[in-house]
Amino acid sequence: QVQLVESGGGLVQAGGSLRLSCAASGRTFSRYVMGWFRQAPGKEREFVARITWSGSSTGYADSVKGRFTISSDIAKNTVYLQMNSLKVDDTAVYYCAAAQVMGVKAPEYGYWGQGTQVTVSS
Repeated sequence: QVQLVESGGGLVQAGGSLRLSCAASGRTFSRYVMGWFRQAPGKEREFVARITWSGSSTGYADSVKGRFTISSDIAKNTVYLQMNSLKVDDTAVYYCAAAQVMGVKAPEYGYWGQGTQVTVSS
C-alpha cells in the first residue's frame, strides 16, 4: 500500500508560481513512479508530469513543458511540482499518483492522493 497526501494548492494570479508537494508513505513507495495529474471541471483527468524517485527520469505534458518542474526528495519522502508562469487554463484539481510503470495514462496509476485545488485568476 502507498499513501499519498498533496498540499500547496491555492489561488494565484496569471503569471505567478506555486509549488505543490506530495508526501508518500508505505513500505514500498520508493519502488513506484510518481506522477502529477490534473482535472478541470467537465474535463478528463490529464497527465502533467512524472518522475522516478532517483530523479533520473522525468516526463512532461507538452502543455506544461518549460513552465513546470517535477522533482523528488526521497529523504523527505516527497515529490514536488514547481509551477511557474501559470495560466488560467492551468486551473484544476491536481492529483499526485503512484504507478509501477513509466506511464502517462491515469489507469496506469494505482494509488492516488485526495487532490489539491489550483486556481489561476486573470
